[in-house]
Amino acid sequence: MSTGDLLNIHPVELKFPFELRKQSSCSMQLTNKSDKYVAFKVKTTNPKKYCVRPNTGIVMPGSTRSVTVTMQAQKESPPDMQSKDKFLLQSVVAPDGTTTKEITSEMFNKEGDKAVEEFKLRVVYIPANPPSPVPEESDEGSSPPRPSVLENGNQDSSLLDAVSRTLEEPKEKSFETWSLISRLTEEKTSALQQNLKLQHELELMRKQISKKYAGGVSLLVVFLVGLFGILVGYIFK
Repeated sequence: MSTGDLLNIHPVELKFPFELRKQSSCSMQLTNKSDKYVAFKVKTTNPKKYCVRPNTGIVMPGSTRSVTVTMQAQKESPPDMQSKDKFLLQSVVAPDGTTTKEITSEMFNKEGDKAVEEFKLRVVYIPANPPSPVPEESDEGSSPPRPSVLENGNQDSSLLDAVSRTLEEPKEKSFETWSLISRLTEEKTSALQQNLKLQHELELMRKQISKKYAGGVSLLVVFLVGLFGILVGYIFK
């Protein structure tokens, strides 16, 4: 932490996880240790590479303000992962009630007895995925490597495959059985519908045939009765 008469700054180094073609960010906390309004402004030696939000602002008395610095995605790694970029944070007492919109560049000019505090912050790159440490093995008293890892690798792999197949077989059989039951149920439903349809059609045909034959019998009876009447009349004539 860096401290002055107006602000405490933490941290004093801007550490960025570095990974090619990816943005990275870090933040710093500005704490106003005075009982006055403090205006601040952040500058950098490489403004195209970094984005500071906010780059100017007001820190109220006794309060803390967070500033986020974002490094744009880089296409190349710096030599030895070292950065020459630097940041400068300026702070000055502002009139009570000053807002961020009212901050001007002239407020940070060193004129007369006006006190402008300045803090320089350097940039540090850290690997985004640091390699995990490899434990060193001692030659004395070291036990020989177990063959189960190196020599039995294929056997363990075969055993795992067999277990996986055993676990998958009931699922496959269950799926096939369910598919067969579903297909038979659909066929049964379709057959019942066809049966009902045929019964309905047969009933209609039966009614039509009954009506047709009923009409034919009535005409035959009338004809026979008329013929009988003619014969009787001819005989008794």
